[in-house]
Amino acid sequence: MLEKLHGIYPALYGKNYDEKDMDRRFESLIDKHKELFKRDDVMLFSAAGRSEIAGNHTDHNLGLVIGATINLDTIACVSKRDDSRVIIASEGFPVVDVDISDLEIKSEERNTTEALIRGIAKAFRERGIEVGGYQANTTTRVLKGSGLSSSAAIEVLAAEIFNNIYGSDKLDPVELAKIGQYAENVYFGKPSGLLDQISCAHGGIVGIDFKDPKNPLITPLDVDFEEHGYALVITDTKGNHADLTEEYASVPPEMRMVASYFGKDNLREVEYADFINNIKEIREKLKNDRAILRAYHFFKENERVALMLQELKDESIDTFLMLVEESGNSSFKYLQNVYPSSSPSEQGLSLALALSEDVLEGEGASRVHGGGFAGTIQAYVPEYMVDKYIRRMESVFGEGCSTCIAIRKLPVARIL
Repeated sequence: MLEKLHGIYPALYGKNYDEKDMDRRFESLIDKHKELFKRDDVMLFSAAGRSEIAGNHTDHNLGLVIGATINLDTIACVSKRDDSRVIIASEGFPVVDVDISDLEIKSEERNTTEALIRGIAKAFRERGIEVGGYQANTTTRVLKGSGLSSSAAIEVLAAEIFNNIYGSDKLDPVELAKIGQYAENVYFGKPSGLLDQISCAHGGIVGIDFKDPKNPLITPLDVDFEEHGYALVITDTKGNHADLTEEYASVPPEMRMVASYFGKDNLREVEYADFINNIKEIREKLKNDRAILRAYHFFKENERVALMLQELKDESIDTFLMLVEESGNSSFKYLQNVYPSSSPSEQGLSLALALSEDVLEGEGASRVHGGGFAGTIQAYVPEYMVDKYIRRMESVFGEGCSTCIAIRKLPVARIL
């Protein structure tokens, strides 16, 4: 069975993977399924994490982003059940056991995987696809708390299992992403956008235009940074995410405060010229300079993402990397999500960016990754400098803080 996976590994994990390591990983997963569920007739599924390439905090105001599916994934060994129970045993977590014959929202399940499974099943039923039970065990290499969207990976994985077993793969990755978002918004209780789910589900690098959030415009890109001599490195600064909810939550409404000055709901509906020509009046009305600066970031980042899309299409990597640096600087100065204003003494991301600048010496690029305030930075590191770069990061943030990631070609899928 494992030999059949050998031809699939490159599309899942890029060029620099350890075949024996992956064989051991899948063999252990299958053996665990037999131990837990006493079944040999198994299926294998994989859903990956994601990296934000461009568009920092633009999606929630109907902006432009670039996302990428990466080579760190959650894998599942699955067997079908004859009843309506969905049982998921994820390594390191309590077993989830949901009877999807009942798809009512449960207030006591808010913020749980049980809520997600129930919501995903409901979304399939609303699309006219009846679903039933399955049992699965999973293991993941999507780093937790690193902005790589381990939760979105689980959502689209659970949706693809339903889609394959009961839906004959009728739904495409974008529709599976919408299902994950629905479950997260309505059942789980988190008002997330679609960026994470689409980036996890689609495969490859994609430009996403959220002007119509229910039907985002997807632009697939065929780019391999390794072919241009760069490694994509994520560094976890091990910052404390506790008590940062208000920091994250302040960004969308502050941008919308500026939009509301013009009678609009989102900044995408406002013309930049109108914004820039009315700053004095906006400032007098809102009395919030940070909101204005964050709006400025939105407008400039949207322009930049459009340029970055074109540069990636043209494979003009040097110009693209220059724009990556511009994006990072805009996040630092205007969006102001590199460290929490509530705790200015904790600036791990700022320090990591300073160290990156020192090591790279004008080559490659680095920027805040994902939501910001704490967590990770993203760097494009020339391949000959990767060892030096990682050693420098580890000397400050600890062994294993930096991870080289690659772009995954395959969408969320049943792989065997």
